[in-house]
Amino acid sequence: VQLQASGGGLVRARGSLRLSCTASGRIFGSFNMGWFRRQPGKEREFVAAISWSGSSKYYADSVKGRFTIPREDAKNTVYLQMNVLTPEDTAVYYCAAGKTPWGTMARTPDSDDFGSWGQGTLVTVSS
Repeated sequence: VQLQASGGGLVRARGSLRLSCTASGRIFGSFNMGWFRRQPGKEREFVAAISWSGSSKYYADSVKGRFTIPREDAKNTVYLQMNVLTPEDTAVYYCAAGKTPWGTMARTPDSDDFGSWGQGTLVTVSS
């Protein structure tokens, strides 16, 4: 599956932004979807994931309560709704798709759980 992420940009602290990730193909509904990010000078880290069915979601502690990850299978799209942004959320955000059985993944999934990646979209939060 090929993924195209969009929606990044510059936003002020405490603002909101919604990222989108659209997948090619007709089997989007069979993939778990995830968002990861790479902050300046840091390793890529998990942000959020949603199961193929949409019935289960995981969030990193750093974004819990501020970010949500809805999916809209009819549009082959997963979103990352980001609220109450802080400068620490500044990063390149990547969407990913994978088929690791959801029940076998840790609550902070690893990059290896996802086999397809989008190109990344930059989010910059100013103070």
